[in-house]
Amino acid sequence: MNQALVQDIKFLPGAGPKKAATLNKELEIFTFQDLLYYYPYKYIDRTKIFTVREATGNMAYIQLKGKIQRMEEIGEGAKKRMVAYFTDGTGVMELVWFKGIAYAKKSLDINKEYIVFGKPAVFGGKINIAHPDVEEPDVARVSVTGKLQALYHTTEKMKRGYLNSKAMLKLQQNLWPMVKGKIHETLPQWITEKLKLMPLEMALFNIHFPTNGDLLKKAQFRLKFEELFYIQLKILSMKTDRNRRFKGNRFEKIGFNFNTFYEQNLPFELTGAQKRVLREIRKDMGSGRQMNRLLQGDVGSGKTMVALMAGLMALDNGFQVCIMAPTEILANQHYVSVVEFLDGMPVQVGLLTGSTRKKARTELHEKLQNGQMQILIGTHALIEDSVQYQNLGLVVIDEQHRFGVAQRARLWNKNTVPPHVLVMTATPIPRTLAMTIYGDLEVSVIDELPPGRKPIQTLHYFHNKHREVFGFMKKQIELGRQVYVVYPLIQESEKLSYKDLEQGYEQICSYFPKPKYKVSMVHGKMKAADKDAEMQLFVEGKTNIMVATTVIEVGVNVPNASVMVIESSEKFGLSQLHQLRGRVGRGANQSYCILMSDYKLSKEGRKRLDTMVRTNDGFEIAEADLKLRGPGDMEGTQQSGMAFDLKIANLSKDGQLLQYARDIAEKILDDDPVLDKEGNRLLKEQLKVLQKAQFNWSSIS
Repeated sequence: MNQALVQDIKFLPGAGPKKAATLNKELEIFTFQDLLYYYPYKYIDRTKIFTVREATGNMAYIQLKGKIQRMEEIGEGAKKRMVAYFTDGTGVMELVWFKGIAYAKKSLDINKEYIVFGKPAVFGGKINIAHPDVEEPDVARVSVTGKLQALYHTTEKMKRGYLNSKAMLKLQQNLWPMVKGKIHETLPQWITEKLKLMPLEMALFNIHFPTNGDLLKKAQFRLKFEELFYIQLKILSMKTDRNRRFKGNRFEKIGFNFNTFYEQNLPFELTGAQKRVLREIRKDMGSGRQMNRLLQGDVGSGKTMVALMAGLMALDNGFQVCIMAPTEILANQHYVSVVEFLDGMPVQVGLLTGSTRKKARTELHEKLQNGQMQILIGTHALIEDSVQYQNLGLVVIDEQHRFGVAQRARLWNKNTVPPHVLVMTATPIPRTLAMTIYGDLEVSVIDELPPGRKPIQTLHYFHNKHREVFGFMKKQIELGRQVYVVYPLIQESEKLSYKDLEQGYEQICSYFPKPKYKVSMVHGKMKAADKDAEMQLFVEGKTNIMVATTVIEVGVNVPNASVMVIESSEKFGLSQLHQLRGRVGRGANQSYCILMSDYKLSKEGRKRLDTMVRTNDGFEIAEADLKLRGPGDMEGTQQSGMAFDLKIANLSKDGQLLQYARDIAEKILDDDPVLDKEGNRLLKEQLKVLQKAQFNWSSIS
């Protein structure tokens, strides 16, 4: 361990116990190393000195060199300000202070030369800079002048504790002499030489104190590559280790169950994408290695059918199957669908949820243990210790981000030889995100919808068009269809102007009165039993309109529902909007998604809604969402069990570099799976360090 870097941050000159406590709490900076790896988010060019004559009000930041002619205090009380008249011989500019007037007055001298830096603005027809940085030339030259000045993210609490961006830069400047020459290389020499990477110490210096753009780019490349490379090396080494340690049951036969279903029960022709995915699954399950595969596909693309047919392969080889869903409603729907698909076939299918009665549960346990029960569908109840299988061969996990790693692992341990694992998601995941969050899984994608499905028409209306939208809903209900209306919040927020669910419910009930219309309401604060009962009424067609929050995002399959109205749609993320839209369009009728929004739309809000109207392609939407919101906000990623913080790389911008880093990691592991060769020892040591300190790594299965 590098002792120079693990010193407590409170011992850094300029920090002390009070600022250290703030850094601990606000940024999780505890050591010198934590501060060293707290990177700037952008840079201001301090290499150029402008003249007063060149300054305009629409410039970002400028740097000037000149003298203060005179200073005066203007106004009284809260309106008091100090103005310094600054000149460089080409003109005069006002420097203005509204706060810290006494300090500014005391620290500045008339006719002394200064470097002034700040954002110019126009007031009363004159150019001024409010609260500028003012330093003597020698001091400025040592700190920032002639360089690119780093800016650091800070919080409001930090600013109140005198830890703004400039103070963070000062701490970095104080830190550097204490760590210079003590930073050990973290990549083997053969990699840095082969890829022409800047040495680590030089990269860290130039990320905080770059003198030019070229050195900054080289430093960023080095640090981004290392970050992405070690993520990929860790994920792929986990995968390699698992493949080496855990052999899987070999499913060699395609027999009676699969063939009978394919020839007699298959209700529609499989799409090319479904056939391709089934070939990938069959190859995995016949390889002698445990399958760990992620199946991605938009809502309605036929993932359940693929999972069922994979399950029939398991049955043909004498194994049992379990399918785990996040909600009782979704588990029930899977059960009904599977029983319907297998009609007339000698396959026993069971359902186990929290609502399953004790007698039925006991009977089900017996049939599981003696092998009579071949397919078990359920919720978290499937992972209870009392649920024992005779020979579990395939585990299917639907909407996997709803389950924790520990929950999945308990299913994995239900058999002596680990079962094959197929995890499914209807949330399209951008390629770069899939390579990181699910990088230890093989990935299959169903990118076609079944034939006969009509694309959902998406329309955008402002809130003043409610009457027209309600009229359209009435016409659809008269045609025998059903409607969802989704709101973002349950109760009015003081800070946010979201539509209130309860007000909306009352408005809809007044426009769609009883007994002609039946309206149900569902939200997250309801008791589970009440929520399920309301949802079931809608599923059975006993209510015309379901007013809900996003609890219906996953799990309700109502082919008769043809309209999805999303209130305050600008408040939702793109992936969430796409998931909600996927609740309709599941039958043969033309379906519609209506996005209601406020007139005042941010630039990002407008982009999101325009994207939704333009395309139904979930992967295009996911890529756009990643660019707009960043990986930390992507739907489901925080619950994936493999959360990590990228300090410098950006998945929406550095996809090519990520692939490059992954390719190199793959080649290393293909040649040296356990990293025992002399040239790879440092990689092995560094993985151990990162595993303890930086990332929360976990096996997906």
